[in-house]
Amino acid sequence: MSALLDFYRTLGKIAVVVQFQYRVSMYFYMIGMITEPVIYLVVWSTVARAQGGSVAGYTPGAFAAYYIVWTLVRNMNIVFTPYGWEQRIRSGNFSIDLLRPIHFLHVDIAYFAGWKLVMITLWLPIAAVLVLAFKPDLHPNLLQIAVFLIAIWGAYLIRTLFLETLGMISFWTTRVGAIYELYFALELLLSGRLVPMPLMPAWAQQLAWFAPFQWTFSYPIEALAGNYSAQQLFLGLGMQALWIGLGMLLFNLMWRACSRHYSAVGN
Repeated sequence: MSALLDFYRTLGKIAVVVQFQYRVSMYFYMIGMITEPVIYLVVWSTVARAQGGSVAGYTPGAFAAYYIVWTLVRNMNIVFTPYGWEQRIRSGNFSIDLLRPIHFLHVDIAYFAGWKLVMITLWLPIAAVLVLAFKPDLHPNLLQIAVFLIAIWGAYLIRTLFLETLGMISFWTTRVGAIYELYFALELLLSGRLVPMPLMPAWAQQLAWFAPFQWTFSYPIEALAGNYSAQQLFLGLGMQALWIGLGMLLFNLMWRACSRHYSAVGN
């Protein structure tokens, strides 16, 4: 265990150094990602004002809080995607990963975790500008802050495990894009990424409860920006732990099938 922790620290430090070498491009990348939530924010704030000041209990200030926190959660949810798996297998680089003395999943988790530290640092001044521009109604207590700091990493692990599992479909096909786009569409609708879940129809909210998506977006956002009770906050952490466990189970089952099927390719 100590060796594994040392590996995580070392690879995390390498990721930090690498990303800071390209901090300008990272900033432009993050600014590009801000466009999506700002559009959502402006649209829903306009709707709220037209409806007399709120929509489903969300005021313009509440929408501002939701989508500003959204920008951090979205950056935390960037993980190794199925598109990366396509390249990893087609290029033959996966054969190199299999020769390493540590499981490739640890490599992906550790490297992207180090990347998050850089992204959080670069996100802070962007968030400050958004706060000044949109004046969010954001007043979390200490419990909300503590739960949020745990929840964003729980969301990261859930999304990592499920997208890594999905990416292993590349062992049977050279193009997994269509399947991933279907997954992405479901995530967009049932995660709270497009709109806060209380604005969705009742059937969609019920369906989302039994899917992993809202525990990676809506829950961590609402944990900090919403009005969750202590019971709801801890229930959410429990659901994240459940989905992490299910994700690990699915990943291991998929990996056992894939490792028997894999044959190396390359140039």
